[in-house]
Amino acid sequence: MTSLRKDAARNWDRIVTVARELVDEGTPLQLNDVARRAGLGVGTVYRHFPTTEALLETVATPCLEALAGHGEQALTRDDPWQAFAGFLQRLVDAQVGDPSLAKVAANTQDALPRTTELKQQVIAIGRELLARARKAGAVRPDLADGDLVPLMCGIAYATYVHSATPADRLPTARRYLDTLLRGLRA
Repeated sequence: MTSLRKDAARNWDRIVTVARELVDEGTPLQLNDVARRAGLGVGTVYRHFPTTEALLETVATPCLEALAGHGEQALTRDDPWQAFAGFLQRLVDAQVGDPSLAKVAANTQDALPRTTELKQQVIAIGRELLARARKAGAVRPDLADGDLVPLMCGIAYATYVHSATPADRLPTARRYLDTLLRGLRA
C-alpha cells in the first residue's frame, strides 16, 4: 500500500470518528464542521463523502450491520415469540442508543447502496420473524407487516419526547416496548 493510500485511509477513519462524535453530541452534521474538527481540508472530506447524508449513513452502518446480524441469529431461534420480541428489543435499543440510526431510518432516499441493502434486510427479517410468530399463534393475527416500522419509530419518537434525560431513554423505550409487546401477544 502506498503512503497516499495509508493517508487516505487514516483521513477516512478520522472523518468517520469525528462525525460519530458530532452525531453522539447531538450536533448537526455539517461537512465543513467535520473538516475543521478533524483538522483536514474541506476538499478531503468532500472527496470521501460528497454529501452529509453519505457520511451519516456511513456512521450508521455498523449499527445497521449489527441489527441485521442479530436478526439473522433471531431467525435461528426455536421460539418464534422470543425471536420476534428479542429482535424488536434490539431494534428499539439501537434506535435510542445510536442517534444516527433514527435519522438514517427516517430518510426515504439513501445516499449509499449499502444503506438501502441493510435497511431492506432488517425490514425483511422483521417481517419474517413476525410471520413465524403469527404462524405459531404467538402474535395477534391483525398485526400487519407494515405496522412494524411505524410502531418501532413511534416508540423511538415517544422516547425522545418523553424522557427527562438521555440516561432515561433506554429504560423508557424498553417500558414502551414491553407494553406494546404485551398488547401484541396472542
